[in-house]
Amino acid sequence: MISESAIKQALDAYDIESTCLSEMKNYFDKEQFSKAVELLCNAERIGASGSGHSGIMCQHLAHLMCCIERPARFISPAEAIHGATGFLQEGDVMVFASRGGSTKELFPIVDICKAKGVKIITITENLESPLAKSADVVLKQYVNRETDKYNMQGTTSSTALIMIFHALQTAVIEESNYQKEQFALIHPGGAVGKRLNNKQV
Repeated sequence: MISESAIKQALDAYDIESTCLSEMKNYFDKEQFSKAVELLCNAERIGASGSGHSGIMCQHLAHLMCCIERPARFISPAEAIHGATGFLQEGDVMVFASRGGSTKELFPIVDICKAKGVKIITITENLESPLAKSADVVLKQYVNRETDKYNMQGTTSSTALIMIFHALQTAVIEESNYQKEQFALIHPGGAVGKRLNNKQV
């Protein structure tokens, strides 16, 4: 059995993250969120980029968008400046995730997007940051604290970011009138595919 202090830290993590999600709703900007959803619905292609934990969450966003037939891909900061931004064309959308809004690896991608006429959505805690100021739409990420005792690992911040991505996907489904029959066609695998493709359900 692990120590009682470790058990307490683990249980506290649930409270820290649930509190974060509850408090983050207070920062929901209806106008900015609506603009983000409109951009995602109208773009032919969607890119997403971030570093570290934010980058991993951006991979999830790209998959979420593909699952509702919005062509998307994660563009790593390293590959972006070596041709990967060729995926994006004028009128497309690039989503940047950076808690502090000053991730230097993303700055060159911003310049490429501006030159190509690609719209930018930035998700950050710092609305006065360089990435926020360069964006067409900014969504506020709120983090009370990370779950570990040193407040250093990207845990709660990852949960906050993924919640914003989930909210966007939920709204895009509604706004684009995406149907479960469409999803069933491209997702025949697993329990979800079995349930959706069962004519008797």
